[in-house]
Amino acid sequence: MDVRSRNHVRVTGRPGAPVVVLAHGFGCDQNMWRLVVPALERDFTVVLFDHVGAGNSDLSAWNPERYSTLNGYVDDVLELCRELALGPVTFVGHSVSAMMGVLAAAREPEAFAGLVLLAPSPCFIDDPDTGYRGGFSAADIDELLESLDANYLGWSGAMAPVIMGNPQRPELGEELTSSFCRTDPKIARLFARVTFLSDNRADLAEVTVPTLVAQCSSDAIAPPEVGAFVHAQIPDSRLVTLNATGHCPQLAAPEETAEAIAAFAGAAR
Repeated sequence: MDVRSRNHVRVTGRPGAPVVVLAHGFGCDQNMWRLVVPALERDFTVVLFDHVGAGNSDLSAWNPERYSTLNGYVDDVLELCRELALGPVTFVGHSVSAMMGVLAAAREPEAFAGLVLLAPSPCFIDDPDTGYRGGFSAADIDELLESLDANYLGWSGAMAPVIMGNPQRPELGEELTSSFCRTDPKIARLFARVTFLSDNRADLAEVTVPTLVAQCSSDAIAPPEVGAFVHAQIPDSRLVTLNATGHCPQLAAPEETAEAIAAFAGAAR
C-alpha cells in the first residue's frame, strides 16, 4: 500500500529547506498541528501525517497484530521517511509519538537530523523500586483502561479536559474531546494500551542524534520529573521547559511551541 495514502501524508512549506516531520499523539490527528504549521512552513519543509487508525488514514491498513506495540508505528515512520526521500529529518513527536521517534532514531539514526520530544513519557507508571515517577500508579492505569473499555465516549469527555489542562480555556478540552470521539473505539482501546502500558525507559540511551526534550511547565500526564528523566537518559540532549501548561502545547501555546521547534530544527542541520 502506498505510504502517502495510507498515512494521509501532506507536505507543505519551502521545497528544499530542512525537513520537519510532525507526529501526533493518542486520539488525535495531524489537525492538532495546524496552529504551528504556518510559523514552521516559512523556513522548513513540513511533513504532516496521520497514524494508521487516526484522522484520514486508510483504516483498512489497521490490524491489531501490527499495531499492538509501538513497533508497528515505528515501521510506518521509517517507511514514510524512506518514501519521501527528503534526507535526514527533524522528527517532532508529541506524547506517545515521542517514543516512536526514540525507537525509530535508535534503529535508523541516519534518517534523522534530530528529535524533538514534545511532552514525552517513556513510562506512565511509577516504579517505586527505582524511584521513577511516571505520574500514575499501576492501579491508576488499570482503572483508566477499564473506564475506557466500559464507556469510551464517556471516558473521552472526562479525560480530554484533564489531558488538555487549561481549564480557563474550555474550548481546548472540547476540541480534544471531539478528536477522541472521532476515533474508532476499537482502535482507541488498543492504542490506549500501547500508549499507557509501554515502558521505553531503557531505549532512551540508544538515541545518538541531537535531541530536544520540550516539556510543559505543568502537565498532569507527563510531570516535570518525566522530562528531566528523559533528558538525563538521552546523551547530550537539551531540555527546555515551556511556559505552556497542559499536555498539548501545540494547541495551548502554538507560537511558543513553534519557536522551540524552529530554533532546534534550524540548528540541527
